[in-house]
Amino acid sequence: MKPIAADSSSSRPSEADWNRIAASARFQHLLSVKKMFIVPAFVFFLGYYLLLPVLVGYAPRLMATRVFGTVTLAYLFALSQFAVGWTIAVLYLQASSRFDRLAKDVLKEDLLGQDTPE
Repeated sequence: MKPIAADSSSSRPSEADWNRIAASARFQHLLSVKKMFIVPAFVFFLGYYLLLPVLVGYAPRLMATRVFGTVTLAYLFALSQFAVGWTIAVLYLQASSRFDRLAKDVLKEDLLGQDTPE
């Protein structure tokens, strides 16, 4: 099997192009905007996720409280983690449209050399 030869006339960016894009102010702004969403969402979910074993360990009577029938507060808390995970996913999908617009601006300005109005 022969490796595919690189076509220098293709529209694929070179390593120098990628390095220039990574160093650009618009790309750094894109990364900071994504971090402003991802880091707090991750920290919140990690804290929420770890709260269940902490509460079960330190407040077992509270978590064993029956809400209805044999369903305890611990079960409801565990099930709520699915809702929180899906909520974060939906919020990320909404935020991703902004990330996509910023990424297109980065490509237009830095890769194609076109300035886009802000």
